[in-house]
Amino acid sequence: MKIVRVKLSVEAEEVYNHLNKEASTSKAERMILKAINQKVELIKVNPHYGNPIAKTLIPEEYRQKYRSTNLFRVELPAFWRMLYTLTDGESEIEIIAFVLDFINHKEYDKKFGYRGT
Repeated sequence: MKIVRVKLSVEAEEVYNHLNKEASTSKAERMILKAINQKVELIKVNPHYGNPIAKTLIPEEYRQKYRSTNLFRVELPAFWRMLYTLTDGESEIEIIAFVLDFINHKEYDKKFGYRGT
């Protein structure tokens, strides 16, 4: 059985740290942070936990910046999303789930080119 490690991109780490800072005074941020932590544990057990995004829909930003050839979406409370990609680890017995973003619904729609109503 392969070991699954979860790493955060710089952008995802910034959002995570912001949520962590605000969680003590904001119920919404606390709820999102709790869900992120729960979903990370689920990804460690099953790296394909999230909904796969079609390769043709992977934003160019992720293709260029992270060389992402696969992308998974996990829904979070308050219409937030966690986006991650899977890569090979440093050894044959390791998988890296690299979290690219934690984004709200509006940013998600913008990133994927969806129009608001």
